[in-house]
Amino acid sequence: MIAIFYLALQILKIYSYVVIANVVISWLIAFNILNTQNKFVYSILELSYRLTDPILNKIRRFLPNLGSLDISPVVLLLLIWFVEMCMKLYIAPLIF
Repeated sequence: MIAIFYLALQILKIYSYVVIANVVISWLIAFNILNTQNKFVYSILELSYRLTDPILNKIRRFLPNLGSLDISPVVLLLLIWFVEMCMKLYIAPLIF
């Protein structure tokens, strides 16, 4: 049971890194630092979009339209942090 708990925490942590990488990659593409014509860049971009867009789209439905400012990754990172803290505070004492 302890291994499953730690595995879930690590998956949440890795997913938060993927969200941060998605934001950084989208900024680099927006400022024309990365070229999406490059196959390697495009494959990384596609992977990060496929991993993050389903959840970010659900969050975007509830957020107001702020123009070109997208705060859905911040909301997702806060939700991940909240889930991690709840797991550490409420589930960990039951396991240990």
